[in-house]
Amino acid sequence: MINSIEVANTIQLSVAPAFLLTGAGAILAVMANRLSRIVDRFRILNESDIKIEGKDSELNYLLLRARWTHWAIALTTTSALLLCVVIAAIFISTEISFSLHRFMDFFFSAAMISLIVGLLCFLREVHLSKNVIRLNKK
Repeated sequence: MINSIEVANTIQLSVAPAFLLTGAGAILAVMANRLSRIVDRFRILNESDIKIEGKDSELNYLLLRARWTHWAIALTTTSALLLCVVIAAIFISTEISFSLHRFMDFFFSAAMISLIVGLLCFLREVHLSKNVIRLNKK
């Protein structure tokens, strides 16, 4: 039987990963918005019959940016899923007799690594997006 002190402690332990999960969701919204803008621009350029100087170069940049954004979204989503596993493990560990600390440590570390790499991919995409300005100057 679980007492109220154990429940309160479990909720306290899960608050930090839950806030981190909220932040990951906000980051994912920004990334998804950027990807939709990349796709919209790609469609406009690809479907237009008008000859635009540097069109092929910009299309290639858009494809590259879309790849980086895709990886950023995939890795950040993986991080969010792993955080969900950690939160679930926190609650499950109060219900069972053995500790899941090693399990939670591994998944939390994997979530942080995935988030870091996802953010680095996003940073790369942002860096690539400023190159479009240079393309348009030529």
